[in-house]
Amino acid sequence: MKRHITASVPELALPTPERDHIQGPADAPHMLLEYGDYECSYCGEAYPVVKAIQKRLGARLCFAFRNFPLVNSHPHAQHAAEAAEAAGAQGRFWEMHDLLYENQAALDDEDLAGYASMLGLDTERLMKNVLDGTYTAKIRQELRGGARLGVNGTPCFFVNGVRYDGAPGVEDLLAALSAEPG
Repeated sequence: MKRHITASVPELALPTPERDHIQGPADAPHMLLEYGDYECSYCGEAYPVVKAIQKRLGARLCFAFRNFPLVNSHPHAQHAAEAAEAAGAQGRFWEMHDLLYENQAALDDEDLAGYASMLGLDTERLMKNVLDGTYTAKIRQELRGGARLGVNGTPCFFVNGVRYDGAPGVEDLLAALSAEPG
């Protein structure tokens, strides 16, 4: 008798306001989760796509972002992720998130301090957090969680709890978000 063994696929931990950075209602009918890297040019290309989807779906979309800095390819990615988390501790994650994607060519520590200042944050505190690695454990946890789910590049999207491997265009992602489960 032949036995068929299937590999266990880890289940996506759905975004929660306690753990994740979320825009839109946590109980929205559509969920888009991105594992991203602030220095990744493909993430930079996906950034306006996500913004367009958010605009189209409004309160019907819960968008969550998790850090996945690819430090071997992107030398500024870790500090950028640390800066976003440090800004989040001061209540301005999304504003820093947007600035980082809108200024991908300028992510050195001096630039990060400048963005903190632009946002009216406690720049000294933010840079101390970045340089001390205050949020390294959280970022590593997000990296490990993504890796368990098969994330090996960025951006990597999950649509309504399922990994999305299609084109990261507005219409393609909208179609996936609107598809019936199963």
